[in-house]
Amino acid sequence: MTFWRIFRGSAGEFVADSRALAATEFAVIVPVMLVMFFGTIEFSSAVAIDRKVTLMARTLSDLTSQSTSVGDTDMTNFFAASTGVMTPYPTAPVKATITELYVDPSTLQAHVQWSKGSVPRTQKAAVTIPTALAVGGTYLIFSEVSYAYTPTVGYVLKSAITLSDVAYTRPRQSTCVYYSPDTACTTY
Repeated sequence: MTFWRIFRGSAGEFVADSRALAATEFAVIVPVMLVMFFGTIEFSSAVAIDRKVTLMARTLSDLTSQSTSVGDTDMTNFFAASTGVMTPYPTAPVKATITELYVDPSTLQAHVQWSKGSVPRTQKAAVTIPTALAVGGTYLIFSEVSYAYTPTVGYVLKSAITLSDVAYTRPRQSTCVYYSPDTACTTY
């Protein structure tokens, strides 16, 4: 009986003593809060970069579609301007390609007229496009951008994620955008 009386007394004192309760709660909650904090930082950075990838694809397509003809210098300027959209994030992981497509009127299949960028497409190669854009005998400016996002902290997201987007626009000033030295719209 003495043992149980001492045990109940000690247990009662232990429950009544709350001096270290805050420190214990802090030790339990801090790791969970740190995971949530770093996860929020990594996730919000990934969302921001994904949005910038979309804007970069649209910028590339838009700048190219406003021209009647382009050359190597124009392409360099278009890529430089569109890469500026990625500020303040690093631009080294960006891969961007701009391509002009011709939609065959008989098959409604898009084929590459010309392509420039990090991963250019082969001339005359078939490209799948949305059916709403498959208007026979027309041209499309097609931009593709991908970004290998590596988390800064790497605490929650452990490996790189590839963020990508595409954009389509129609040439605005002419039937097609000539790539210098071409001076006429060609169909393949």
